[in-house]
Amino acid sequence: MVELIPISVKTYSGYKADEYPQRFIWAGIDFEVIEIIDRWYEGYGQPNKESVNYFKVKTDPAATCLLRHNIQSDDWFLVV
Repeated sequence: MVELIPISVKTYSGYKADEYPQRFIWAGIDFEVIEIIDRWYEGYGQPNKESVNYFKVKTDPAATCLLRHNIQSDDWFLVV
């Protein structure tokens, strides 16, 4: 079963807002994103689905995490 844990995320905004995550806070720990391993999208152009971005990231302190960004609500989640 997938659990979505709300997190606070600082993003890079270049040619568009919230282009990719730079750091996030979870359980009181500040994680710096040191590498984006993969990213993909779901729901774009589909009227009955949320538009979301997924980022598989490597962090410091050392962890590999999956982050989910809901475009419409601008909410970020750690996927566990």
